[in-house]
Amino acid sequence: MIILHGSMPMFGVPEYSPFVTKTEVQLKMMGVPYQKVTAMPDDSPKGQVPFIDDDGTRIADSYFIREHLEKKYGKDLDAGLGKRERAEAWAIERMLENHFCGAVAHARWLIDENYRKGPAHFLDGVPEEAREEAIEGLQNEVRQGLRAIGIARHTDEEVVALGARSLDALEVLLGDKPYLFGDKPVGVDAIAFALLSGILSPFFDSPLRRCTEGYPTLVAYAARMMRQFYPEFPWEAPR
Repeated sequence: MIILHGSMPMFGVPEYSPFVTKTEVQLKMMGVPYQKVTAMPDDSPKGQVPFIDDDGTRIADSYFIREHLEKKYGKDLDAGLGKRERAEAWAIERMLENHFCGAVAHARWLIDENYRKGPAHFLDGVPEEAREEAIEGLQNEVRQGLRAIGIARHTDEEVVALGARSLDALEVLLGDKPYLFGDKPVGVDAIAFALLSGILSPFFDSPLRRCTEGYPTLVAYAARMMRQFYPEFPWEAPR
């Protein structure tokens, strides 16, 4: 039995981490049985979630988890796609994970109101006399990480403009199809759904969320994926 180590339902989505959501949705796509447990990043071989334990083999990072599962269990999440479509799927995945994800993280962590009502609560167990310093320290640590990749070097308006470029591209690529490459989801749909649902969650307010709500086909796509893979979750779609 595969043990998926991840986060938990939080902040209006089934999993706080979009990368845990990505891996869980891909496990569901493959039909591979698994058990999910909550873990801390420090528990992981690479200091991040998700990671899996597959009969004693521990694999970290959503990309390498997928690679391991496809090889071991003879699955292909991109079955039916041609060589060019597979290249396009990889390009979309990189756009979302290396570009749009930074804008989503910016909205959660660097808008102070969102940070205080959300990720700051990860530190609720810190003694009260040290909590405020820990809260500020964690936000600064994330800020430095986002600055290193470039997104935190921009103004709030510029971050939204960059996010909108990815949304524009994703809307065009989706077109009038149910999923990115046709009538059934493939591997890249998992991360597209994870990030879109994360920014559309009504728990956090942000200019990027309001921008995303202006793409009705993407809003409908996120709701479609939520119904398919988390039918039990009370998703509150944007109105």
